[in-house]
Amino acid sequence: MNGKATDETRAAELRGKLAGELRDAGFITSASVEAAFRAVPRHAFVPADTPLEVTYQLDSAVVTKRDEHGVAVSSVSAAYIQTAMLEQAELKSGMTVLEIGSGGVNAAMIAEIVGPKGRVVSVDIDPEVTDRAATLLEAAGYGDRVTVLTIDAEDEIPGFEKFNAIIVTVGAWDLAPAWLRQLAEDGTLVVPLRMNGISRSIAFRRVNNHLASTSAVVCGFVPMQGTGEHIDQELRLPDPNGHMVTLRFDDRAPNNPSLLDGVLATERSEVWSGVTIKNGVSFADLHLWFASFLPGFCRLAAQEGTELAQERKTWFPFAGVHGDSFAYLSVRPALEGTGVEFGARAYGPHGQEAAAAMIKQIQAWDERARNRAEPMFAYWPTGSNAPTRLPDGTATFNKTHGLVTISWPTG
Repeated sequence: MNGKATDETRAAELRGKLAGELRDAGFITSASVEAAFRAVPRHAFVPADTPLEVTYQLDSAVVTKRDEHGVAVSSVSAAYIQTAMLEQAELKSGMTVLEIGSGGVNAAMIAEIVGPKGRVVSVDIDPEVTDRAATLLEAAGYGDRVTVLTIDAEDEIPGFEKFNAIIVTVGAWDLAPAWLRQLAEDGTLVVPLRMNGISRSIAFRRVNNHLASTSAVVCGFVPMQGTGEHIDQELRLPDPNGHMVTLRFDDRAPNNPSLLDGVLATERSEVWSGVTIKNGVSFADLHLWFASFLPGFCRLAAQEGTELAQERKTWFPFAGVHGDSFAYLSVRPALEGTGVEFGARAYGPHGQEAAAAMIKQIQAWDERARNRAEPMFAYWPTGSNAPTRLPDGTATFNKTHGLVTISWPTG
């Protein structure tokens, strides 16, 4: 057996093993998605020097293009989120499906699911990305089953009236009106939607004059380019040695950022919540809770050389600005070494108040949302008469083309 045949045999073994892991973990729940995942040679769509063991890991995304600054602008998403989003879309044989964000492998799996009577259109704004996707799809035997177009997906897709499903595989800050116009009345839109800096892959369906979620999955994607691009606002804070801590705001940056001048030179304070969690247990809903309710919420990054960089294992990149001070999510060992306690460390003249505000939300999440039913998401397009009075526990996010609401359980 030659080397290429050996690699193909090994790839098939790893693909089968990964399919079982995805099924056991609950990311694959249907026979059609499992069959599609087993059929498509995932390794044919990643760079040739990518080890098979990386290609066929459950949670490994593989970058396929970087910009001039080394930032990833296109990738093959991790297997778990690809299969989870295919399940969210509830695809059936014969459907017409739009994929926004081309890579090849996801479009091939969609083609397997919808079958020869279905239609798959994959679009991307970057001609280098679409050329690569089209070439790889052709080589893998999907050239006549997937139409690849170079287009800004904020525009309607020419030659197609309606799609039974639209699957967005790039991070979106808003929903383009064109997507809603081309989504069939009973269709499903699956989109990694960013809400105050925190993303969820949300499956939406129409309910009267708005879209309501049917499921949501924790995710992360490279951001949308083109007309739908959204640039975060950054606030760079130098420490006394000139090293930077950066606060990134989605669209709610402080009105007077100069209040934070010199904040890293102040004495640090800390407050602890009494809320604990075992090691290895996800608390992704706390991130979304902060994005919903923590005043001044932002994401934090620390340059090497800062005090924060030296303590990376004791904090998470979520913060809240409180006037001339800011606090960030911290942890310390708890539960006899089997877990951690959540707390807040803070800089600034009013660091104690900033930390207290974060602690209040940690405790509110623990009491009202932790281990409860998942929150529900809705999107109200501009002109749809979104409700002016919303139930308690509802967070709102104004977008260019509409309003997003997150309804947290209140019982």
